[in-house]
Parts: sequence; C-alpha cells; structure tokens
Amino acid sequence: MQLNFHNLNQLWSYVLTETLKRLGLSCAVICPGSRSTPLTVAFAKQAPDIEAIPILDERSAAFFALGLAKATQKPVVLVCTSGTAGANFYPAVIEAKESRVPLLILTADRPPELRECHSGQTIDQVKLYGNYPNWQTELALPNADREMLSYLRQTVIYAWERCQFPTGGVVHLNISFRDPLAPVADGTNFTLDLEDFFAGIVASFPIPHSPFPIPQEWQQCQRGIIIAGLAQPNQPQEYCKAIAHLSQTLNWPVLAEGLSPVRNYADFNPYLISTYDIILRNQQFAEVLIPKIVIQIGEMPTSKELRHWLISTKPQHWVIDSCSQNLDPLHGKTTHLRISIEDIEQLKYEGMGNREENKYLQQWCQAEIKVRKNIDQTFKNIDELIESKIAWLISQHLPPGTPLFISNSMPVRDVEFFWKPNNLGIIPYFNRGANGIDGTLSTALGVAHIQQSSVMLTGDLALLHDTNGFLISKKFLGHLTIILINNNGGGIFELLPIAKFDPLFEKFFATPQDIDFSRLCATYGVQHEFISSWPQLQERLQILPKIGIRVLEVRTNRKLDAQWRKDNLARLS
Repeated sequence: MQLNFHNLNQLWSYVLTETLKRLGLSCAVICPGSRSTPLTVAFAKQAPDIEAIPILDERSAAFFALGLAKATQKPVVLVCTSGTAGANFYPAVIEAKESRVPLLILTADRPPELRECHSGQTIDQVKLYGNYPNWQTELALPNADREMLSYLRQTVIYAWERCQFPTGGVVHLNISFRDPLAPVADGTNFTLDLEDFFAGIVASFPIPHSPFPIPQEWQQCQRGIIIAGLAQPNQPQEYCKAIAHLSQTLNWPVLAEGLSPVRNYADFNPYLISTYDIILRNQQFAEVLIPKIVIQIGEMPTSKELRHWLISTKPQHWVIDSCSQNLDPLHGKTTHLRISIEDIEQLKYEGMGNREENKYLQQWCQAEIKVRKNIDQTFKNIDELIESKIAWLISQHLPPGTPLFISNSMPVRDVEFFWKPNNLGIIPYFNRGANGIDGTLSTALGVAHIQQSSVMLTGDLALLHDTNGFLISKKFLGHLTIILINNNGGGIFELLPIAKFDPLFEKFFATPQDIDFSRLCATYGVQHEFISSWPQLQERLQILPKIGIRVLEVRTNRKLDAQWRKDNLARLS
C-alpha cells in the first residue's frame, strides 16, 4: 500500500504516529494548541488503533497519562503546543521518573529562526525537564527525504524502547514545525510505500531470564526477614506467589507494606506480617526481633518506624528489583540484585513443619496475631467517624479485584498502619515516587479509565489541589468512587512539632479551605453523598457503579484524629 502526501508536516507526523502504532501505542493524551496541530491531526487519524484523548489542563493531562501508563504497564504519549504548555507537565515528569512509569512526551516547538527573537509563545524547550527523562532529544526539522524519514522512524523506535528499558520513565522529544500547521497542500509531493518502509518493527523487546540461585548465606540464616515494599507488578498474583515461595523456602517472615499487593493475596503467605510498624513501636519486641539479613523486594516501605529500626540495627541488606536505580535510602550494607523476584530459583521447601524450629519466625508470627487482634477489636468498637478506621474498613469490603488509588499524606500512612490482609486481590496504585499531592485526582482517573470500577482514597487538600481533573469527566470511560476524608486541612502536619505553634500552624500548615464539596461536585456534574455511618459506607462499596464519578464524603475532626493516633499507635503494640 502506498500513501501520497501533499503536506510536509503531515508526512513527518504520520511517520511518527504510524511507527508508534506499530510499536503498540494505544493511547495519546493531547492538549489543545496551535503549534502541535500536525501531531494532533495525525493522532486523530490513527483512531481507533490509538485512542486520542483531548484534555485542557496540561498538568492534569500529564497525571492522567501517568495513571493510564500505570494501569496498562505500557507507554502513553503526551502532546502539547509550544511555550509554557510543556512546563506544566513537569510535576508528572518527576513522578514518572521516580516511580518508573513510561511516558513519551512530544512538545511541539517553533523552528530555530523564531527562537530568541521574542516570537510569541516561544521558550527554550530543549532539555526542558533537566535530568529527569531517561532520554531526550530535539528532532530535526521535517524533511521529505527517505533517509530523513528513516532517521525519524528509528529515533521514535529508540524513544519507545528508552521509555521502558532498562528502567521505565520519561522520554522527551521536542519537535519543531514551520507553517503551514493545518493539513493543507504546501507543494510537497511524496509517496510512501508503507509495507516496505515500516517492515520489521517489533512491538516488544524480549528480555531473557534465567533462575538466580538462592545464596547459601540466606539458606543458612534463621534470623532473616523479607520486606515486600511498594510495588505495582504486571502480574500481581504471580508476584505474590514468588514472594511467598521464597518466604517458605527460607522460613522467614514477610513484612508487607500496605501498598504492596501481598496484603491482598494473604492466603499465599502463611508468614505475612502486616502490623510491623506497630510491633516495632514496642521497644522490647524491636530488640528481640533484630534480624541478621534483610531482603527488600521493591521500594522501601513508608514506615518511619521500620526505617529507624533498620538504620539502628544495621543488618546485611539485599535489594531485589530489576531497575537500574539505587533503592536503598538508608545507605546500609546493601547488595542490589538487578532481577525480578520471579527470577529467583524455585527451590523446593519442606512446608509448614519447619516453622516451629525457627523461633525467630515464630516470634514475628505471634506478635502479628496479637497486634492484629488488638487493631480489629479496637476498630470494631468505634462507632464515630474517625480517619484511621476507613483504611481498615475498606480493606475488607471492596469488591474483589478493585483498583484502588491511595493518595499521599495521611491516607497512605493509615493504609500501612491498619490495612487488614485479605484475599480480595485488590490492586493498589499510588504516586510514591516524589510523594506529592499534585495530580492525585487526574492520576486516579487515568488508572480507572480503561479498567473496571475503581476507588480512590484521598484527603480534602489533595483533591482540591487537582480539581481541574474533574474536567476529564466528559471523556472518562470508566467509574471512579472517591472516598473523600474531609478534615478541613492537612492532617499529616498535626503529627509534626510545628503543630504546637498556633495560630501560625493553622494558617500556614494546616491551611483549612472551608470548601463545600457538594457544590464543587455539582459544578462538574459529579455525584456527591455525605457518609454519616460505617454501615452506610460499607453498603456503598459493596457494588460499585460502572460509569461516572461519585464522591463519598466522610467528615472527620482533624485534631481529634491526630490525638487518637498519638494515643493508640503505641498502645496497640
């Protein structure tokens, strides 16, 4: 098949988008603008193979693309016009780099002759994102030459690969266009033989794996722990099985972060420890349970108690993760294994019989039983609406397999403290790369866009910081239930020493906004409901809607919630 082109920019943009389509791109998020017209037209013509989603606000668009990439485990393209439009992608670029999410950013730009001369909507876009991209370059100006088109094709292929390997992240292509930008005849007359030109494009890059033998020092150690940290694996069930197999092979406990899928496949792992943060608040336990070897799988958990304990005890530390980054923020005696947990050699284990022989493992499991019982009994007897009970409740009542986006600040900490192990296969999502609250709603919408009904757990400030995300609602295909904890301010700051300094604290740190969320939701056509009891919340989560967005608002008292944590976290241990 041959195509004839009469516009240079459209020829250039077609080669770019067709290459991406053949590589496997399925979604492009496009922000409106003039200079990016050739790209917008080319992506629109690739429908339905590539879904082109127009989003007004660039910051929101970038986080929406981030959520889509998290959910699909594939690169998503972001397109914007010249000028400050691309700068609004920056927060999501940082998060994508830190959390290893593949994004391919295409910023349209003015040609060289219109730069540095006060031509409108022109800034220096070359290396706009500093050191955050995996790779970045400025493409040559469009050229109707076979060799130049081959250069474009191969550069796009390389950009696609660098989004994903050796570590997921951002690739930035800056693309200059001269007028005319609209798809009108400009004197170009070029025929492209599609089958010949695009032959040989491979949609995936196979990576050979071989079993990694379990080191002898692991097998000979009885005082070892496995930390299942923050992770969003492609196949969560297989990931959890691999961790469970290693745990039972070594007879070591698994300390599972609330943001790890391990807590949601509890039956796989008889040595699962979910209350480690609270256990380690008991100094007697903390001293008895000092390990000799720690195997960290994925990123280090959120828990400060765990981090301080590891810093003070200085065990031998191994990190299992296939990425090329340094995943040891504690700077311990650490060895990085650049492999996946699934690559560990699957040795046979003798099963549950060895548990009694390992006194260290037994101490961990007994502590877990006692502290978990304390937590469950405490929350069962609490009728008033408090923040901390929400994470505990929804861990038991979300529909099986629900994607759950967890906001930063207090929600993620309550999940780590109180999320109860279950067998619901809930899929946790989060932006813990840079730990910011920006883009929270937009990311959650991106996660939910192509999946079954999803849920988001957030505080009021995080939601308010990204209300432009509601503008996506008209293009949104899935369903998102937002559990909004409204304590009128930044609850996490209540745990800091500065909280004692009022009125400075309330004005500059807690920053209450006094927003009526029912009216805010009405503005965007979003369903809103006040939650007044735990049975009501439980009922609303049993069967989730299929489409649309709804907000379930739980109003709590920020001061009382902070005091409850101070009074009870240590007591529970």
